[in-house]
Amino acid sequence: MRRFTGDRLVVATHNRGKLEEIRDLLQPYGVTTTSNADHDLPEPVEDGTTFVENARIKAHAASKATGLPALSDDSGIEIEALDNAPGVHTADWAETGNGRDFVMAMTRAHDELVARQAPQPWRARFSCTLVLAWPDGHDEIFPGTMPGRIVWPMRGDRGHGYDPIFQPDGYDETFGEMDRWEKNKISHRADAFKKLIAGCFD
Repeated sequence: MRRFTGDRLVVATHNRGKLEEIRDLLQPYGVTTTSNADHDLPEPVEDGTTFVENARIKAHAASKATGLPALSDDSGIEIEALDNAPGVHTADWAETGNGRDFVMAMTRAHDELVARQAPQPWRARFSCTLVLAWPDGHDEIFPGTMPGRIVWPMRGDRGHGYDPIFQPDGYDETFGEMDRWEKNKISHRADAFKKLIAGCFD
């Protein structure tokens, strides 16, 4: 596995919240992080069929454009009874043409489970794939997951996305009810980050 030996890294996102989260995690390693927005990079077309494919598209596009190593993340929720949908289309289910409506997306997930008469508990998992890519085309891939189940009705107004209907295994609260710091310690992204740090930074 290739070690990260530089001091500059592009986070392949326009999401400031995601950039800050990653910046905090990498701060102990003396890495200066910038984002796609800082380099005026466009969003590449994410036409992959898996989290790995989409994460690789984003990381390699940013690395090639800047000449710097780039880190990308692709994540979503997979519901077993819906054949692991929405998966890579997690954000698309919330798309209205005028922004994103995750209440609409969560309602769709619930309605499809009911329509399929899926037996409870409705098993699901949040999945995250991190890809660290270098300008020479090399990359390292780190998957992370958090298993749990879908609950209804929605619970909690914290978090984002599908958090109010996802209850992680071993907890009584949904991600939407959980303190942000507690969630960030156990999430699918935290799982992937532990592997990234162990593989390329520690």
